[in-house]
Amino acid sequence: MDTTEPLYEQAAEERRAFITADLLSRVIAKTIDFIIVVALYEIIPKVGFFAGFTYLIIADGLFEGRSAGKKLIGLKVIVRNKADGTSACEYKESIYRNFPFAVGYILYGILKMVPLIGTIIAFVIVIGILLFESLVILGSEEGIRLGDELAKTRVVQDKQGGLNVQ
Repeated sequence: MDTTEPLYEQAAEERRAFITADLLSRVIAKTIDFIIVVALYEIIPKVGFFAGFTYLIIADGLFEGRSAGKKLIGLKVIVRNKADGTSACEYKESIYRNFPFAVGYILYGILKMVPLIGTIIAFVIVIGILLFESLVILGSEEGIRLGDELAKTRVVQDKQGGLNVQ
């Protein structure tokens, strides 16, 4: 498969050759992205919350469907069923697919204002969302989570690089 050729111009049999990313690779990539979000949140005074939120929702639209974590690990987000083929995830799909995490992030930001108990409740909610999404991936034949279903996307192995944690 010619990786310089746009996805929408590739033959149908080549598009089917995409290998779905395994859960461990996805978790590691998302963890890297969450570290970036937390760093933005904690390091930049006053606007860190918004910088982290912005990165969280558009990250998968960066680098032709690769967030920083996915790029490092060797994963890519593609859009399913777009003009009878696939294409790299763009900002619109990234916002849809990261909606569940965005909800958790906003709740975390709000509840963190309540001393101690708010932070604990927020942490439990965020962990609950992460566990739910992981269980959906495991239960899905195609390895997609709720966010992927909302955006009509799929995470696949990227042949262009990464650390390949498998």
